[in-house]
Amino acid sequence: MARVPSDRILASVDVGTTKICVLIAQQLDDHRVEILGVGKSPSDGLEKGVVVDIGKTVRSISSAIKEAELMANVSIESASVGVSGAHISSLNSHGVVPVRRNEVGQQDVANALAAARAIVIPEGQQILHVLPQYFTIDGRERVHDPLGMSGVRLEVQAHIIMGAIASVQNLIKCCEASGIMVHDIVLEQLASADAVLSTDERRLGVGVLDIGGGTSDFAIYQNGSIRYTKVLPVAGNHFTNDLAIGLRTTLASAERAKKEHGYVVDHLPDDAPESIEIDRVQGSEQQIVKTTELLKILKPRAVELLDLVYDEIAFNHLSSFISVGMVLTGGGSLLCGMSTLSNDILQLPTRIGRPHTDFALPTLLQSPMYATGYGLLLHTLNKRRDKRMSSLDGPLAQRIFNRMKLWVLDFF
Repeated sequence: MARVPSDRILASVDVGTTKICVLIAQQLDDHRVEILGVGKSPSDGLEKGVVVDIGKTVRSISSAIKEAELMANVSIESASVGVSGAHISSLNSHGVVPVRRNEVGQQDVANALAAARAIVIPEGQQILHVLPQYFTIDGRERVHDPLGMSGVRLEVQAHIIMGAIASVQNLIKCCEASGIMVHDIVLEQLASADAVLSTDERRLGVGVLDIGGGTSDFAIYQNGSIRYTKVLPVAGNHFTNDLAIGLRTTLASAERAKKEHGYVVDHLPDDAPESIEIDRVQGSEQQIVKTTELLKILKPRAVELLDLVYDEIAFNHLSSFISVGMVLTGGGSLLCGMSTLSNDILQLPTRIGRPHTDFALPTLLQSPMYATGYGLLLHTLNKRRDKRMSSLDGPLAQRIFNRMKLWVLDFF
């Protein structure tokens, strides 16, 4: 395989409960990537986003990596990895620091975030993200970028996301055993939001629900920053299990019936057949079931999931943050009627979120199923850009400024 410089190659690993997705891309500029390879394999060894069998998980990840490398004709050494699961928790924290030299610099912002980070961490947990929501200088109005502003006291309100040390380390161990180093662990709903939300939605206020296989990840954005995150325990596998039990069929047949003929609204789609043929649970015989039976089984589970979202919004008084509406993404959002049902239960305009860019994506990646994987690439791209920009506040920028100053003095 061709060896490509690591500074132009990005890779992501979406380790889900039902599938492993690996994306390899080439960085075009600070805002765009070109997809080179896509690898996908069934996920074995995970339950609700948590590794329960390292050997099976390693084989699944390795298979997806090899497929992506073969398509891209490059080998990857590191990747960003998505994390989710019931072990994820979050809270808001406040940090205050004095401003050096009466003008806010990059180090002052870092110090404020470090102060917000200084919280009591529950035993067995570690901090994954410290995300600034807003800053204030000398107690005045809120700002989102305080750099260069004058003042003596800088405050920050930050959203802190934590995860179980053991779960995160097991995930990293599986990736490293598959031959890649993990350079970043990213909460999956943050990655999905990067892929499917517009700038205006983030600014005005929007909720995003990523319905995966093992868990559903809920997040709220407003004024361009994260406001709330929550991992919900109901997801795609629950729909499949309900069908398998209710129709007395195999899990594989239930999954196929869900994807091809499942719906959660009371009116049948125009092209829906009145009945379908599925396997019996023994797998040796076929049975005929009415498609209305799928509705009776799938709709209550969909209502349960959306009721959980409704309760989170109501209990935490979050409705004022969601002025634009809800965006559903992930494989579970493809279930026919989910957006309509969400609109009815949450009383919010709802759309299906698909990865969006300023240029054409491969047809395969235009599905909500790949929102997390593509969002992980964008997260890495943004992090590289921010790191490069922040370096301009350091010694290099000072040397450039001094040279320009001397040049001006000499000229005049």
